[in-house]
Amino acid sequence: MNTARQALDEVWAKSVDRTGRTGRLGYAERLTEHSYATWAAAQTVAGRIGPAGVLADWPSFWNLVGLAALLHDAGKVAEGFQRQVKQPGHHWGERHEVLSLAYVDLFGGGLSPDERALVAVGVGLHHRWLRSVDGSGALLDLYPESAAWERKFGHDPDPSPGQPTGQVPLRRHHAVVHWYADQLGVPVPVDGDRRLWQRAREQFTELCTAWEDPVDATRGLVGVLLQGAVTLADHSASAHVALQTHLPLPPNYLAALAYQPYPHQRKAAETDGHMILIAPTGSGKTESGLGWAARQLPTMSGQPRVVWVLPYRASIDAAVNRFRQDLPPAGADAEADIGVLHGTAALSVLADAVRDDCGPTAVDARQASSRAGAMRLFAQRFRVASAYQLLVGAIAGPRYASVLLEQANSLMVLDELHAYDPQTFGRLCACMRLWEELGTRVAVVSATLAPPMITLIRETLRSPVALHRAPDGTAPDRHRLVLDEQPLTAPASLEVVRSWLADGYSVLLVANTVDTAQALYTELAPTARAVADEAGRDTAALLLHSRFRARDRAVIERRLLARHGERQPGQPARRGGLVVATQAVEVSLRLDFDRGASELAPIEAVAQRAGRVNRLGRHPQGPVPYRVHRGESSHPYQPEALDAAWSALTAAPGPVMSEQAIDHWLNLAYQTDWGRQWDEEARRSRDAFANTFLTFTTPFTDREEFLDGLRESFDTVEILLATDEPEYARLTGGRDGHALLGAGLLIPIRYQQWRALGSIGTVGRNHRIPVVDAPYSSETGLDLGRTSRRTALQRPEDTVL
Repeated sequence: MNTARQALDEVWAKSVDRTGRTGRLGYAERLTEHSYATWAAAQTVAGRIGPAGVLADWPSFWNLVGLAALLHDAGKVAEGFQRQVKQPGHHWGERHEVLSLAYVDLFGGGLSPDERALVAVGVGLHHRWLRSVDGSGALLDLYPESAAWERKFGHDPDPSPGQPTGQVPLRRHHAVVHWYADQLGVPVPVDGDRRLWQRAREQFTELCTAWEDPVDATRGLVGVLLQGAVTLADHSASAHVALQTHLPLPPNYLAALAYQPYPHQRKAAETDGHMILIAPTGSGKTESGLGWAARQLPTMSGQPRVVWVLPYRASIDAAVNRFRQDLPPAGADAEADIGVLHGTAALSVLADAVRDDCGPTAVDARQASSRAGAMRLFAQRFRVASAYQLLVGAIAGPRYASVLLEQANSLMVLDELHAYDPQTFGRLCACMRLWEELGTRVAVVSATLAPPMITLIRETLRSPVALHRAPDGTAPDRHRLVLDEQPLTAPASLEVVRSWLADGYSVLLVANTVDTAQALYTELAPTARAVADEAGRDTAALLLHSRFRARDRAVIERRLLARHGERQPGQPARRGGLVVATQAVEVSLRLDFDRGASELAPIEAVAQRAGRVNRLGRHPQGPVPYRVHRGESSHPYQPEALDAAWSALTAAPGPVMSEQAIDHWLNLAYQTDWGRQWDEEARRSRDAFANTFLTFTTPFTDREEFLDGLRESFDTVEILLATDEPEYARLTGGRDGHALLGAGLLIPIRYQQWRALGSIGTVGRNHRIPVVDAPYSSETGLDLGRTSRRTALQRPEDTVL
């Protein structure tokens, strides 16, 4: 082995693989190997995004990304870092990426100041923020003007115990510089009379100056996108997980359908650019969205991703399963590889993926696992996501800039956008405008979209937005509306349900809160089981809401879909069984019941809940009864929203619920004072979110303090039961542990409920997951009623989902 090769072989980028996750058990990845892999991954990222949107005006962008990707870990040549990855327990205490900036200075001489500043972002800021507001460990906190640069990165005549006197041996530096020059195809730069620590200090000063004052918003956005490209490439290389090129969406998607497409589906598949589609439940909205996405692909650069956005976890999981079964897989795969982004676990792997390389400890195994998990979130070109997982990209920084980058050159399909509160709706509109700037196209598909929502979307997006409605008569009349002033929990209301069950009908009851749903289930489940035959008794009564462990909820959903799937021609009029649910049942679950009743809700929710009853209009009895009970409490909704809904329902009560009647109800409800306030609040939220988060004038100042506020605005926190803590530790710890493995034990509840319960401990990264002691059953879920000793109708802080 020659001297240069030996010197390179001695420079590790990672500690020894003790898990086998890289496929090279017992091997330590070298700096040259990781640098080349990151550079190659950056080329793949470039192929995905291309010159989309704002990047079309920055023709050198991807070349700069490639240079930054190659140099991002150059500072690992430091002896302090080498001892850290080779010697158990050794800690260097300095930032390798800061020393990497010296190599930006060496190889960036031919760049303009703006280009060099961008490369410095990708190299210097792929682990930490540049600035913080509270001294929490950003680079300027660690390296102020008074920092002893020579001692830290050059020569230290009096080092701490275990630390070297000099950081970068000359032989090692020359070998690395020659290797970089060879990869770049450029002459070997001349060191001159400046030391590496001096170059690092000067380049760091340039980095700080370039991004110190508020910068042009477009330049700031481009800087964040470059940061995201480098961190994404680094994740891919570190995890040894390639970014996929296969998209499981054929270009002639509609032609492959087993039926003749509806007119609105054909219009969607003929639309170029943004689109809004309004079509009844069961009339192929999903196929319309897929047809629209397939239409866009030939006219877009790079390799666009399809991101399907849904409001509830149940709907996300159901959509993922549907797409995996219905879309064509790659090669010999058994099913399509669909990504899924929701919940605390997804954010946890993103956060862990950018943590520093550590010594050969269990921490290293967890970090490797998290990097692999992060790539599982990004590798696929078709994903299903929650709104929160997209909005968090606005936080940017080393953790979330890659989330923002992956929203460029994409196809966003927002399914059932009406389900969000006005604040979230407004924020998503702000994101739509940014997505457009990033070369992304947007489709909104819904069965119920009020006129103010349509107007706000079309005003927000700068390019034209096609609006398609399913023709009248697309869906048959399916329901006979019955309005009842009495609560759904009243004795007379329960007696109606019992009579339906006794007559053998399948029944769906939708409550506004989890506690009411639990109370209804407890009251009626014995009746449903008593009238069921022995073969179907175990699924005769099912309860679905959010306060289940994720894995228990998945089991319930599978049983639910197996028993109450869409009615097929020739099936009997009475299929039996009871399901009690919250609004989690409203979207994407392809369920079908003989009878239904719901608590009064906002007008869109009333229509969506009805869509799970006689879903396709195939019931032998024609339109079936669907009851709406006003009740005594508006919680968790605004009283004005329910007053507007009741007013609309009573103004045009039917009795047949046609699609035209639903459109009329929407118009009536949003013409009220409540509707006008909804519109004003959504607009305020859009503008405030855009100004605060999506205007990147200070792009590298830490704003993760807003992350909790953003999470809290979605009003949920995921908790762990104290009884599940040992299993969680086993699933998430050790060599094979992973945050995603433990996610099945987490339960979402409202922040106010968590505060009322209190925590007896915390788990997870940064101890973000509270541990609580509360009663739980896999049949009925988390029982906060027994904790608070109050009845369902008395709990003003009950959970919505």
